[in-house]
Amino acid sequence: MLDILRSYLDKEEVKYVVASHSRAFTAQEIAALAHIPGKEMAKTVIVRIHDKLAMMVLPASYNVDFTRLSHAIGTGDVYLAAESDFKDKFPDCEVGAMPPFGNLFDMDVYVAQSLTEDEIIFFNAGSHTELVKMNYTDFDRLVQPKVISFTTRLPSEVYEYIPPSEEGEAAKAESP
Repeated sequence: MLDILRSYLDKEEVKYVVASHSRAFTAQEIAALAHIPGKEMAKTVIVRIHDKLAMMVLPASYNVDFTRLSHAIGTGDVYLAAESDFKDKFPDCEVGAMPPFGNLFDMDVYVAQSLTEDEIIFFNAGSHTELVKMNYTDFDRLVQPKVISFTTRLPSEVYEYIPPSEEGEAAKAESP
C-alpha cells in the first residue's frame, strides 16, 4: 500500500482493510478475483478538463460517458488523459493502479453518483496486487469529491477467474 495513503488514513483515524490478490489490471478483474460486486469496486480514470488533470472515480461495472461528463461539468473541453500525461504525477504507483485520493496528488476528484449508494468501497492501493476496503462515508469526508452523474453501466457480463493453464497462460471467461 502507498505510504502516503496509509499515513493519511491512519492520521485521520479511518478504519480500513488492505487485501492482497493475484496480479490483475482491470477493476472488473479485481472485483471478480476478490469476489466483490463490481459496483463496489471503485476505479479511477484520469481526464483532462481545460488541460488540467482530474480524477474520475466510478464503479468498476460502469464506464465514463464523455457526453454526460461534458454536460455535468459544463464544458466540452474534457478528454481522456494519456498515461504519459499522468504517470509522473503518481511516482510510487503502478500505472493504472492509482487510489481515488486525488486530493493527495493535487487533483480535483469527481465521483459518480452511483458509487455514493455503496456503504463500502474497494479500490487499488497503488499496485496491481493490493486493494483497500473502507466506508464510503470516510472516503467522502476525506476527499470531498464533486458528486456528478457521468457514467453508463457496462453490459451485464459476468467475469470469472480461470487459473493459468499448464502452458502458463491466464484466461478470462465471459458468460451472460
